[in-house]
Amino acid sequence: MYISTVLSVYYRLLFVFSIILLIPTYTISQNKLPKDFCISNSEADLFYKINELRSDYGKPKLQLSASLSYVAELHTNDLQINNPDTSVCNLSSWSDNGGWTPCCYTKYLHNPDCMWDKPKETTPYPYRGYELVVFIQDDFNTDTIINLWSYSKEVLDMILTRGTYYKKKWICGGVAISDNYVSLWFGQRRDKLRNPEICNIEDAVSDTLPVIATVSSSNVYYLIFGSFDNYRDAKDAWKNIKKDSFKKSDILEKDNKYRVYLGKYGSMKEAMFTKQQLPLSYRDAWILKD
Repeated sequence: MYISTVLSVYYRLLFVFSIILLIPTYTISQNKLPKDFCISNSEADLFYKINELRSDYGKPKLQLSASLSYVAELHTNDLQINNPDTSVCNLSSWSDNGGWTPCCYTKYLHNPDCMWDKPKETTPYPYRGYELVVFIQDDFNTDTIINLWSYSKEVLDMILTRGTYYKKKWICGGVAISDNYVSLWFGQRRDKLRNPEICNIEDAVSDTLPVIATVSSSNVYYLIFGSFDNYRDAKDAWKNIKKDSFKKSDILEKDNKYRVYLGKYGSMKEAMFTKQQLPLSYRDAWILKD
C-alpha cells in the first residue's frame, strides 16, 4: 500500500512537471509589431472589398489582422526592394535581407513551412498563415486588384475556401500593397491584437486610376514564365517551355532582364483568360504590359 501511494504521488508530480514543460509551446510569440505600424486607406479598402466578395458568396467576413497585415507589408517590401522572385524563384520567396528564414520557391522545389511560419517568425500571431501574392506591372487600384483576382478560379477558391482549400476556414486576414506587389494573408485563428490603425498619409496607389476594362490596341501583354539576369539561364528555361508545346513562347529583353514569356496578347482580358487555362506547374506566370 505504501509503495503504491508513493508511486501515485510520483506520477502525479511527473504529470504536473510535464505540463509545466509544455506551457512555453503554447505561449504567444514574443515578437512585437512596431508602435507606428499602420495600413493605408487603399489597403483598408482592399480588405473591405475582400470581405464584400466573401459576403457575396455567403462566406463570413474576416477579422482585419494587424499581425498578418504586418507580415504582408514585410513581404511586399522584401519583394519590391530585394527581388527574391527573380530568376527561378517565384513570388512566395523571401530574401536573406531580413529577420526571417529566407527561401526560394520554384515549381520543382518548395518549402511551405517557410511561408506558413512567417507570422510566427515576425509577429505575436502564433499560428500558420497562408499567402496570396501578385505582381502587377502597371498602375492599379483596389478595383483593379479585385477584378484581376475575380478572373482567376484558383484565386477565388483560396479567398472563398473552395476546391483545394475546402478544408480551410479563414477567420482573419491581412493585406499590404507596394508599388508592384499585393499580398493577402489568411489565418485560421483570431488575432489577439487590435485592428491596425489607418495611416494619415497619401496613398501610393491612387483611387482615381481607372479599372482595367479596355486597353489601347497598341499595348502588348506578355504572359511571363520567369525573369533572369542573363540570357543563358533564360534560354535554358525557354527550351524546357518549348517542350511543353508553348509554340509562341520567346525571350523578351527589357530593363536589363531576360524574361521568358509563354505568349503575348492584345488585351489584359485575353492574357488573364489564357493564364487561367495554364497547367498547374505554370500557375505562377504573371502578366507584363509593354
